[in-house]
Amino acid sequence: MAEPLILLVEDDPLVGELLEYLLGREGFAVRWVRDGRAANEQINAGQPFVCAVLDVMLPYVDGYSLVRELRASEQHGDIPILMLTARAQEQDVVRALDLGADDYLVKPFQPGELTARLRRLVRRNDQPGRRGA
Repeated sequence: MAEPLILLVEDDPLVGELLEYLLGREGFAVRWVRDGRAANEQINAGQPFVCAVLDVMLPYVDGYSLVRELRASEQHGDIPILMLTARAQEQDVVRALDLGADDYLVKPFQPGELTARLRRLVRRNDQPGRRGA
């Protein structure tokens, strides 16, 4: 059986490599892209993502726009979205959640907390009649 696929949108190579390692260790396959334009291409290509991990501050297209794009997508409208960003202001958190993100985690993050949140989101999304957290 194929590993569940996560869309990771992170422009910082060190954070991206760490996330790719952590998520792989949890049994996920990772499609890592480094900017919002590449993320839009992946969303529109119809990949079977089980979850998306999005930074907010990205080249070309920001994470908020990607949340809108995912929620408008017929195939990905229901997948859990975890925002992972250095932006810690209340208005940033509220904006992401109001747009449809399921969770919000501020960098620097604890690896165990991140993976626990992702497992919870994916598990909840697998339950019949439920979307996200």
